[in-house]
Amino acid sequence: MLNKRLAASGLICLAGFKMSRPGSRLDERGVNKNGDPGGSLSVLTDTLTAAVRPETRLLSAFKRDIDVRKVYLAGREYYSEEGKTFELRLVGKIKQQLSADTTLLPEYPPCFGLAEFSQQATDVALGKSSRAVMENRVLGVQTPGFTAAVRLGAELLKHWYDASDAWCGPVYLSSPCDDSLAGIFQAAGIQDIREYYYWDDKQRGVCLEKLLEDLDRAPERSVVVLSASAHYPTGADLSQNQWAVITQLVMRRRLFPFLLLPAQALCNGDLERDAWPVQYCASQGMELLCAQSFSHCFGLYGEAVGHLLCVLKQNSHRLSLQSKADKIVRSLWAQPSVGGAHVVASVLSNPAHLVEWQREVKCIVERCMLIRDILRERLRLLGTPGCWDHLTQQGGLFCCTGLNGQQVEFLSNRRHVYLLPGGCLNVSAINGGNLDYITESIHLALTTSL
Repeated sequence: MLNKRLAASGLICLAGFKMSRPGSRLDERGVNKNGDPGGSLSVLTDTLTAAVRPETRLLSAFKRDIDVRKVYLAGREYYSEEGKTFELRLVGKIKQQLSADTTLLPEYPPCFGLAEFSQQATDVALGKSSRAVMENRVLGVQTPGFTAAVRLGAELLKHWYDASDAWCGPVYLSSPCDDSLAGIFQAAGIQDIREYYYWDDKQRGVCLEKLLEDLDRAPERSVVVLSASAHYPTGADLSQNQWAVITQLVMRRRLFPFLLLPAQALCNGDLERDAWPVQYCASQGMELLCAQSFSHCFGLYGEAVGHLLCVLKQNSHRLSLQSKADKIVRSLWAQPSVGGAHVVASVLSNPAHLVEWQREVKCIVERCMLIRDILRERLRLLGTPGCWDHLTQQGGLFCCTGLNGQQVEFLSNRRHVYLLPGGCLNVSAINGGNLDYITESIHLALTTSL
């Protein structure tokens, strides 16, 4: 039983719309039969055709499903062995301390957020001994979540280069990737979105050769969005050797790296190890952007704690970038909320709290790795076709099973097990209560004539 194994281990799119013609007829004066000017010509009353995200459709289908065996494996949060999201013990304790702190007054924070939070977020991404930090070539901005960090970065990229016209692309995204990323860049006015090869179904891993081929064809000044760790939705990350090769190509082709750190420490259980790609790129003297999120690794899902890190080649450009960022932030959200940022800063700045937090995070990571290991072994014992070693070669909350669209549809329609359309799933949603059923369902999806 998974419960016993865990106990023994001590781990317990952008929505678009089109306007339709109004239902009521207008006379020559533009007045309807009721005498109201303009009839029903209203944007709010016209038909809206929204692009529904796959995750939204999946969740709706899951909620409608009345089968008692149903399992939802497409969520983004970390789920405990009981199948629920939860708050880290230390985070709950820090929140209580902050609520009792009479020195924290209810006031608007600066538009760039809490300075202490931004400093700590910068340190965990670049390292305290970073040359870029010491040379004052870094700008950090607190944002209301990860999505906002990407959006702010997209807005800044439009005016990054010295040119009379705004930069408008292209932006290269991995295939697959978070399906909201394209919409974020498009909302910022960057419409030229392209893909580069990443996950290979046959290899069940990253295909470096095809990735390099795609990036080698990218025009100069293209932006390449790269996952530093915890790649969503595959869980397959680049090795340090692969990063070294990609970095050389990016510099040779004069591309611009936009790095993503959506769940730092939840991939390897180590802050510095998960941030190694960011530190490596900065050590090579590269300009870069890095979007960070602390919602996952602190369990602050309702707090939206994000951060954008900008690393420049010259500190003389920092004031200009800061001025542009200030103007953009004031037009988008004015000030971020500070509740979650206070918690993160309190933990990262206190050595004793940091040790306790890392211990809790390590338990989460070890539980996910144990689930991967048991799932692989159960599939092997069932004689499920294929090799399942890739399950334990990936990291973080998510993994790519390698199941195709037809098999994923079989799981949802016939077995009431809901995965993302590409066959990816949230490992933490598997527990002792559903492991056997999920394993059997995957086996049937591969052995049943569809």
